Amino acid sequence: MVIAHCITSIAHDAMRATVLPVVRGETALAQSIRRAIDLIRRSAEHPLSLTEAADVLGVHKSTALRILQTLESARFVRRTGAGTYVLGSGLIELSELALGSMDLRQPAAAHLRALQRETGHTVHLAQLTGDEIIYIDKVDSPAFDAVKLPSRIGRAVSIYASAVGKTILAHLPREDRDRLLSHVVFERFTDTTFTDHDALDAELAHIRERGWAVDNGEHDAYVLCVAAPIRDSRGQVIAAASITAIEVIASLDQLKSNLPLLLETASQISYELGYPRPAANSDGDGRSTT
Repeated sequence: MVIAHCITSIAHDAMRATVLPVVRGETALAQSIRRAIDLIRRSAEHPLSLTEAADVLGVHKSTALRILQTLESARFVRRTGAGTYVLGSGLIELSELALGSMDLRQPAAAHLRALQRETGHTVHLAQLTGDEIIYIDKVDSPAFDAVKLPSRIGRAVSIYASAVGKTILAHLPREDRDRLLSHVVFERFTDTTFTDHDALDAELAHIRERGWAVDNGEHDAYVLCVAAPIRDSRGQVIAAASITAIEVIASLDQLKSNLPLLLETASQISYELGYPRPAANSDGDGRSTT
């Protein structure tokens, strides 16, 4: 109710300040709401001055100030001591609620934290959401608190230059995989980045065959990663779990030595989602295969 009241108030302020024409079927109310959303996004990117807010909204400064005050009352933005506006704690809380409501995050949480304790490395959980692969959980390594990886919960990950991205991509039906890749402009981030469809297709086939993927510094040269697929009750790969480290802490071979633990964790999470456990192997190591 608070959110709805806030948005309605913002829209009415903007509509009173200016007559907005219908653009491509949008009503004046829809335009006002869209501009308010743009305003919130800008405040997340950098501190926003009143002048810039007025420009984004297309209204006079006095109207922009009222809208910012409405957003501030809902804690969507916060006024700094310098008089600029930044993202408020209200939206951060909403994002946490949204992430927490995802069916996958809750059943996976304990398994991911156990994996981090056993390996000592940072653990990620990424999920296919629409046309993006999003980090929905991350367990940092407390042993290396000074080392911060660039990944963030809620942030989209490269689908072709990351282990979790390639893992999910490799197991999608061809039609879905082609649709996702149709939006991709291949960019060479490092010397190991896959930069064309043929090379990536070969890598994805290899991933499907062996059941796991690596990121050999393909987006950030100093970041190494191994990932395994997570399946839902239908057997479809909907997510991936990974173990990540920077190269001065662990080599790719050292990360690969944790693959039995990673594959078992992915299997446990898949089981929580209704996918049956695979039969145990017969080599006496006591672990399941995937």
